[in-house]
Amino acid sequence: MTVLVLGAGGLLGSSLVSRCLDRSIGVVGTYHSTPPSFEIPLEKHDIRQTTSFRALLDEYQPDAVVNCAALTDVDGCESDQKTAFEVNGTAPGELANECATRDIPFVHVSTDYVFDGDATELYDEKASTDPIQIYGESKLAGEEAVRNADGDTLVARLSFVYGVRGDTDTLVGFPSWVRDTLRAGDEVPLFVDQHLTPTRAGQAAETILDLLEIGATGLYHVASRSCVTPYEFGHEIARLQGANDGLITESEQSDVSRAADRPAYTCLDVTAVEDELGRRQPTLEADLRAIEAQFQT
Repeated sequence: MTVLVLGAGGLLGSSLVSRCLDRSIGVVGTYHSTPPSFEIPLEKHDIRQTTSFRALLDEYQPDAVVNCAALTDVDGCESDQKTAFEVNGTAPGELANECATRDIPFVHVSTDYVFDGDATELYDEKASTDPIQIYGESKLAGEEAVRNADGDTLVARLSFVYGVRGDTDTLVGFPSWVRDTLRAGDEVPLFVDQHLTPTRAGQAAETILDLLEIGATGLYHVASRSCVTPYEFGHEIARLQGANDGLITESEQSDVSRAADRPAYTCLDVTAVEDELGRRQPTLEADLRAIEAQFQT
């Protein structure tokens, strides 16, 4: 099997490439600006360029395509709505249609920000969507465009993605910032009024490949089993790091001025993917233990 990973230069994309190599799965990657450090075929590509995507399909003839490419700057999407909808909304549907004409399964990565955050219980895949910012609106448009394609499509919704890059073994995202700030002995103010289910990139990559290998289609939530606040997440990191958790202080989203609103509660129900694969998704503690070496001082 050969997998074409769109957005291999990002955290999730590089993790996916790494897991493919670990499994002896053939892999080709694209990147938008900076190529990842892999010894695989790599192509510079803008996912809005459908014609060049056709050329990639013709040249490499992949058995599956996974779209990890996106405009993920939540605040930036507010000021550049046109690009947000082109990259996150329109392009994924066009790519899925191109794959459908060749009978190539297409996987699209989405986000928990398609929800408004007004819930108090876990969101499952049937829950109503109502994004409250342009990023979520554009990602929801992408989901719908992909699912309307006449082919085998899989949409994976992730939440608060973090983890270790597959090419450089570098910790990226929220835990990296918390780790480094604690090491510096500085205060770490973290929200107590936001709830989410963090997704470790390496674990998500494994799950996506597992779903591909069994031919799964449809919509799945891919995250940890732990619904936590960033404040609680930070304390988990401090314990693993052996750092002074007294440096972690409570804050609220209103303390920070940002262009885009964030939903207060986006915890994802992962029962469907657990049932599909016949295994449990990890807890946040287990996910952090899997990358424990990144927190050693």
